[in-house]
Amino acid sequence: MSDQTPFDPLATFSDRLAALGALGAARTVAVHGRDGRARSGLLWAEGLVVTAEEALERDDELGLTLPDGREVAASLAGRDPGTDVALLRAETGPVPALDLAPPTALAPGHLILAIGRGEFGPLVAFGATAAVGGPWRSMRGGRLERRIQLGLRLDPVAEGGAVLDHAGRLVGMAVPGPRRQALAIPAETIARSVELLRSRGRVARGYLGLALQPVRLEGGRGLIVVGIDPLSPAGRAGLLLGDVLAAWDGAPLGSVREMLARLDPESVGTEVALEVVRAGERRRVMVRIGERAAA
Repeated sequence: MSDQTPFDPLATFSDRLAALGALGAARTVAVHGRDGRARSGLLWAEGLVVTAEEALERDDELGLTLPDGREVAASLAGRDPGTDVALLRAETGPVPALDLAPPTALAPGHLILAIGRGEFGPLVAFGATAAVGGPWRSMRGGRLERRIQLGLRLDPVAEGGAVLDHAGRLVGMAVPGPRRQALAIPAETIARSVELLRSRGRVARGYLGLALQPVRLEGGRGLIVVGIDPLSPAGRAGLLLGDVLAAWDGAPLGSVREMLARLDPESVGTEVALEVVRAGERRRVMVRIGERAAA
């Protein structure tokens, strides 16, 4: 008779998931605030933590529970609603190395884990990548390099935590998406936002100074001006209440979301040709996009 223990693939798989969860937990913190809402954060570099901007309701009295159980104070370095990235500063100490997953290495069906940190320690969920596409624009106009939909249920406390692939590499940050879909903010998007937030405390967005509503036009749709700041770029360019914006540099405008998507950080300072319908006549108005003031 053999004394060897039979190979158990399920136990091996289970142990591998636990090891990946521990790897992600070493880079995941709990974020506390005066609002009382529990959420997670990701140790990005020594002294820097990223978390989900949408979950960070207040900017003051922030604190972290680190992977070793220490509690430290944190301060807000900046927030970017467009990409849902908020950057915190804290005395974290050295941060364990964690490789980034190559953007081309993730495909639908690949195994992923979402790791957060709750009251009693790490929270781990695993599933398959449901969809990968992009680049795309968020509902608030931010540009993300990829759209990564996660095929798992995300615990609200794990929002802002780490998403790892099967090799233990960082895919991005876990956030809830529309219709209860869990998403990952890609690591490359986080890196871009962090650099801007470290240097400026915010990510600039384009500004026209218009309040708009969608309307129907002959042969399509447009955006009617229902409010305007006379000292804004649009006001100085001569736009008026009741004007209908039909196109942006020749591309049709059918929704306010499309307009917000065009007012990204790269748009600031550029000049755009707006096709405007006024009193039934079409005209071309040149507008130089300004920078939206900090909230």
